[in-house]
Amino acid sequence: MHGGAIVRGSAYGGPMSDFVKTASNAPKGYLAAEAAGLRWLAEPGAAAVVEVLEEGKEELRLARLESTTPTPEAARAFGAALARLHDAGAPGFGWSPADPAFFGPAEDPFPVSTAVEAEFATYWAEERLRPLADKVTRTLGAEGHDTVDEAIDLIADGAFDGVSGQGAEEPARVHGDLWSGNLVWTAEGATLIDPAAHGGHRLEDLAMLSLFDAPHLEEIFEGYTEEHPLPGDWEQDLPAHLLFGLLAHVHLFGEAYVDQTIGTAEAIIARAEELGF
Repeated sequence: MHGGAIVRGSAYGGPMSDFVKTASNAPKGYLAAEAAGLRWLAEPGAAAVVEVLEEGKEELRLARLESTTPTPEAARAFGAALARLHDAGAPGFGWSPADPAFFGPAEDPFPVSTAVEAEFATYWAEERLRPLADKVTRTLGAEGHDTVDEAIDLIADGAFDGVSGQGAEEPARVHGDLWSGNLVWTAEGATLIDPAAHGGHRLEDLAMLSLFDAPHLEEIFEGYTEEHPLPGDWEQDLPAHLLFGLLAHVHLFGEAYVDQTIGTAEAIIARAEELGF
């Protein structure tokens, strides 16, 4: 979810050579969390991440990115890079490179838990999904909330700890808010911006890429699975990893996302039954 911070060209290092991002109305620690997330994602050298040039209390200076038209080849290369980034790992589920941590646009972000959990089920269901679902109970309606709550219970039972019901994933190094607007396509390839970085399940990022149809999505997925093979029906798990992003949209933007959220919860329930839960 793209931050709504003010971004302007700056003369540091030459005319229009960087961006200066300010978030005067954002909560304390918002820009620091973004800077820490960018540095943590860049640390393994696996995927291109916008460079943090300077961090201040009220602004963040970032390297300028010149965007271009994405190609299938660039998408496939990005998918492979994203798999390598995830494989770099994290200290635990829910671990964040900054505390406090946030999700959402700069004009209205909300804090998220930084509690570290050993199991994906506990982190995703109890630290992320349930608190957010409870915030939007009235918007979802009683029946809608019951459906979402049933889906969360199945996640809490461990239905999606692995991929396609197989094994249990180790914590991955995830961007955390990887919708298509947080991926800038340049001549050198795709570059990550505006993260909500944390230790999570690798399918979180892949699910968010599908939310608003990232360019050449199938090629991204192909590049990913060539680098890190996944079971053939892995995409059927994506609703379980998309639910947080949709609940966040209900929280931030209201009723427009309710039907999609409830439909996603129904898909989670159906998939869990298919997996034997």
